[in-house]
Amino acid sequence: MPEEPDQDIDDLIVHTVLNNGLPVCIRTVTADDETRLRQGIGQMSEKSRYLRFFSGFSTPPDRVINQLLDVDGHTHIAWGAILTDHPEKLAIGAVHAIRSSEDQPNAEFSVAVLDDYQGQGLSRLLTATLLINCQVEGMTTLDVQTLSENRAAISFVKSLGGERRGTQSFLSDFQLDIETAIEALRQEEDTPGLPAVLSAFDAYR
Repeated sequence: MPEEPDQDIDDLIVHTVLNNGLPVCIRTVTADDETRLRQGIGQMSEKSRYLRFFSGFSTPPDRVINQLLDVDGHTHIAWGAILTDHPEKLAIGAVHAIRSSEDQPNAEFSVAVLDDYQGQGLSRLLTATLLINCQVEGMTTLDVQTLSENRAAISFVKSLGGERRGTQSFLSDFQLDIETAIEALRQEEDTPGLPAVLSAFDAYR
């Protein structure tokens, strides 16, 4: 039986590595991250911003920033990845789950990674962190809406057991069963940083 955690899950900092060996820490997003968030979105390519936000804006509207920072750890859960060795502790990715009310068993899922760090397993590291946190908070499924042209995102969701729920216009809707997705990540062998993420949450499950 796992030991009782000695800190709240919101205070947990997970230290792990990208596929290329770069060290990162993953922690919850707070209101103090506004500058990092704005800088991170600004460093994304126009294509990446379009695929993530369905818009190619160069400067994110305040309403978008406010929504991403309005995190309470229950209705809105969010984690960010910071490049540990970077002199400015650069934020290189974030993941969110937002549910419409506090007793809903499902939430809307999104993840974004800066272009220079894509393909290094960070989406999986962030998603594993979020999935376990969501499970601790009583959620069972996550809804994913992505552009139908975003083949990488669709492949990623399917690799976690995501099931297509429909396609409307240029959007595709999927649903992830959280337990199934966590198990898929536990079986993952190509992301060396995953074991550190999964074991960091043992005391919370």
